[in-house]
Amino acid sequence: MNQPLAYIHPDAKIAQNVVIEPFTTINKNVEIGEGTWISSNVTIMDGARIGKNCRIFPGAVISAIPQDLKFGGEDSLVIIGDNTTIRECVTINRGTDASGKTVVGDNCLLMAYAHVAHDCVIGNNCIIVNNVAIGGHVTLGDYAILGGLSAVHQFVTIGAHAMISGGSLVRKDIPPYVKAAKYPVSFVGINSIGLRRRGFTSEKIGEIQNIYRQLFQSENNITQAMEIIDTDFPVSKERDEITSFIRSSQRGIMKGYSSK
Repeated sequence: MNQPLAYIHPDAKIAQNVVIEPFTTINKNVEIGEGTWISSNVTIMDGARIGKNCRIFPGAVISAIPQDLKFGGEDSLVIIGDNTTIRECVTINRGTDASGKTVVGDNCLLMAYAHVAHDCVIGNNCIIVNNVAIGGHVTLGDYAILGGLSAVHQFVTIGAHAMISGGSLVRKDIPPYVKAAKYPVSFVGINSIGLRRRGFTSEKIGEIQNIYRQLFQSENNITQAMEIIDTDFPVSKERDEITSFIRSSQRGIMKGYSSK
């Protein structure tokens, strides 16, 4: 149902049952999947690929060119998965030639005024709360949650199931399964409530807690703690995910627990 007061470029590929409300603009080189609803006053620019059953609210701007002075006008994309909700005035910029795309996964919720910069990769089932600002080349693992008014430095990686407190300034990588808060952003525990909601057993949560106690609450430095985890902790998907994340970190990981 395309309203006559919406502008849709004739080259845009729109599924038959997409709803587009008045005063929305959809440019060329755009593809929108079945069942998606696009509210009034939305702007969808060249290079957008939007999945099925998404909801996009007024004022959102999808696939504008990057806010990057190195951008040379190259072709690039914004790819948004299925069942994702984009609330009022969210901005998602398309990629640069570094990766060619900005990606938002399935079943995500981006709340009002959030910004996702060029070349970011947002996993599935992520929640980005109001007024979050995410710099370029940031990666969020599945089920990551960013609290309102947080700012994430470019090239930061945030692991799966991590939860970041509102108002955080995230300059270092955040490993999976943790809660991060304070200033500078630091380890404050395991995201145990979120893990239980997603079906993790008490035993598995306890295993993750013990790994992070060794990393962040022992007398050892990270290198020493990693050696102990490799030799003394049983092999598991979660253990290997944590250790692989830390070893591959380019920016270094956040600070450990402190009561100060």
